[in-house]
Amino acid sequence: MSACAQTDPESTLPARLRPRWRVFLAVLGPGLVVMLADTDVGSILTAAQSGAQWGYGLLALQLALVPILFVVQELTVRLGIFTGKGHGELIRETFGGFWAWVSVSGLAVATVGALLTEFSGVAGIGELFGVPRAVSLALAAGFLLLVVWTGSYRRVERVAIALGLFELVFIGVALRAPAHGADVLAGLATNPLAHSGMRYLVAANIGAVIMPWMVFYQQSAVADKGLRAEEYAAARWDTAAGALLTQVVMAAVLVAAAATLWAGHLSPPLNTVGQVAQALTPFLGRTLGHTLFGLGMLGAAMVAAIVVALAAAWGFGEVSGYKHSLELHPLEAPWFYLVFSAGVIGGALIVALAPDLVALSIGVEVMNALMLPLVLGFLVALAVKALPPEHRLRGWYLWLVLAVVAATSTLGVYGGISGVVG
Repeated sequence: MSACAQTDPESTLPARLRPRWRVFLAVLGPGLVVMLADTDVGSILTAAQSGAQWGYGLLALQLALVPILFVVQELTVRLGIFTGKGHGELIRETFGGFWAWVSVSGLAVATVGALLTEFSGVAGIGELFGVPRAVSLALAAGFLLLVVWTGSYRRVERVAIALGLFELVFIGVALRAPAHGADVLAGLATNPLAHSGMRYLVAANIGAVIMPWMVFYQQSAVADKGLRAEEYAAARWDTAAGALLTQVVMAAVLVAAAATLWAGHLSPPLNTVGQVAQALTPFLGRTLGHTLFGLGMLGAAMVAAIVVALAAAWGFGEVSGYKHSLELHPLEAPWFYLVFSAGVIGGALIVALAPDLVALSIGVEVMNALMLPLVLGFLVALAVKALPPEHRLRGWYLWLVLAVVAATSTLGVYGGISGVVG
């Protein structure tokens, strides 16, 4: 991985000589950014569909996914800090080039699906306010290219956090929704595997929370930011806070949809951004509702597009060997910036030319769930083999991680297959 980001003189001091809050603020970023990106357009649509179709029946799943998400992403922090290498590079060095290309091929598939989803969301929000699709997509793509081509890692990280925090409006929307406590409690006691349609959404929700590009992004970001061993504890808190925040946002969207659409029976599918906006915001009024929903969805789409395209640029660089860092000028790492740009421009162009692709969002999340055995298998194998001996998974925590990974992968694959077949 490349040289570390430039830091202020105090940040070069050992962590033990700095106040804990200053250490945390210096480390804050990779975990929060990747978790804000986790609540992307596809995730929001999946949560909304879950609430509209099954009420509060999948709310407990959102809460259960908080520790699972932390366990998975904490491994990327551990690997990034104690090896100083990105995910693809570490797979190549540990298991060979063939398996590295297998992993990055899965990343490529997930990246294409995610970018189409994000730009479909941008186009849908633009159309809510009468902005032509071509204009909204061009502005979004141009902004993303400007931020990454002209910024350092830290600047890109700050912009991503600022964009992602717009997602907090969904929490405000949920607090205003006409939800009833008795209905929420009844939903929490629901068996989410009782119906094939619900199992399909279980898989979609799992795939909406644990995605291949998240693993690549966070490990590469930790290494590119130059986090050190003494900052490991703060980086874990960064990841824990992000995991809690992203699932609170997902739960908020589900609650808002359930409160406004669920009436004890299946509702029509929500296939466009406009339909979701109309469904979630009737109690706020058209103007305020569309404005709040638009801000939240746009923030989610933009931060996710940055993270997804950067994950691809980092991943392919780590496997192929081209220079890959936001700390390098575009002339020093041309392929890194070109891969990022190809993802952004290609995604925007496809969405500009194709029909509304938002309806594919839930299918994309199910696809992510079907890839979990491969993604999580590599992650655990690296944590067992590639880390320094003192930081490898071992003892009871190794067995806990194995149980979490096995259960999550099995549930995701089972839900996806049975939902399609059933």
